[in-house]
Amino acid sequence: MAIAVLGAGLIGSAAARHLALAGQDVTLIGPGEPADWGAHGGVFASHYDEGRITRRLDAMPFWARVSSASIDRYAALEAHSGVSFHTSVGGLYATRDTRRVTETAERAGIKFSRLVPAQGLEFGYHIPSTVRLLHEGGQAGYVSPRRLVEAQQRAALKLGAKRIKATVREAKAGQVKTDAGSFEFDQVIWAAGGFGAPHLKLPLRVEARTVALLEVSREEAARRANMPTLILADGRVIDIYLLPPIRYPDGKWYFKIGGGPHDRRLRTEAEMTAWYQSGGDHRAADSLTAIFQTLVPDAVVMGARMAPCVTTYTPDELPAIGRLDEVTCVATGGNGRGAKCSDELGRLGARALLGDIDASLGPERFNRS
Repeated sequence: MAIAVLGAGLIGSAAARHLALAGQDVTLIGPGEPADWGAHGGVFASHYDEGRITRRLDAMPFWARVSSASIDRYAALEAHSGVSFHTSVGGLYATRDTRRVTETAERAGIKFSRLVPAQGLEFGYHIPSTVRLLHEGGQAGYVSPRRLVEAQQRAALKLGAKRIKATVREAKAGQVKTDAGSFEFDQVIWAAGGFGAPHLKLPLRVEARTVALLEVSREEAARRANMPTLILADGRVIDIYLLPPIRYPDGKWYFKIGGGPHDRRLRTEAEMTAWYQSGGDHRAADSLTAIFQTLVPDAVVMGARMAPCVTTYTPDELPAIGRLDEVTCVATGGNGRGAKCSDELGRLGARALLGDIDASLGPERFNRS
């Protein structure tokens, strides 16, 4: 059986690896990262980044479970692929009401500590006194999405998967048309994230997001290397995530902060491409920078830049993983949580294609709502 995975990002690359691990004849199709975002007129992906928070803590049991499953496999994937992508620095989770998070964690056996906001100073953060603060140690921290995708693809190729660097234009009844030609497959799985949404008749919402990158010196980065990641929602004006200084491909070190109220919906591939070409929203970047300065006021920032991203949401905050028809499956909808647990989402997509379907995640559930 010849299988195509459409979308060579986080979930797609994971699905290809798990299909190859199951002994399937699998081909991963998707373009590489463009060299010049502003000039590139094709599709993009959301893994072109060096830092995404990884954690087990979550208010929703599903996301806690799939995150734990993925995190437990990080070390084996790094060893098999030869690519390091995970950094353990711990994570802080701060909200006005942590009851759902702690209840989920306690049922799942996830270890965490309750702190008071003032203890955030021990980690380098000025946390508002209006929130409750949780600390997760262990393997919590961050992953490099770029290197995670590289690890998945290297491992998949070692297992016999094939790779076609091309943009998918259409896929119907097993025929996949790309800008590198047409190909026939017995089964197809769509895992193309935001850029796959226009091809699917599903209630997916793709939103434009901006992140701010605050440059610091190598010395400043070294001094703060053990800062945990931070998720903070004060129930009023702040709803952000923040990562400690990470080295980016330009050789510079940056804090990364994202979130906030400036997301906007993107409906077509053209709108998504234009968003990436734009470089982001200056208002959002300025707002995020101002929030950063309240949280880490003593950081010596040398400069700032911004970057665009997209996030794909479903109506119920669960991914869409299952069959669309006899030939086509789907695995999409990270809902802002997908990077850290993409390995398990890809595995679930692979299992659905092979017949092991979780009806609670199937796209047919949207037809009943």
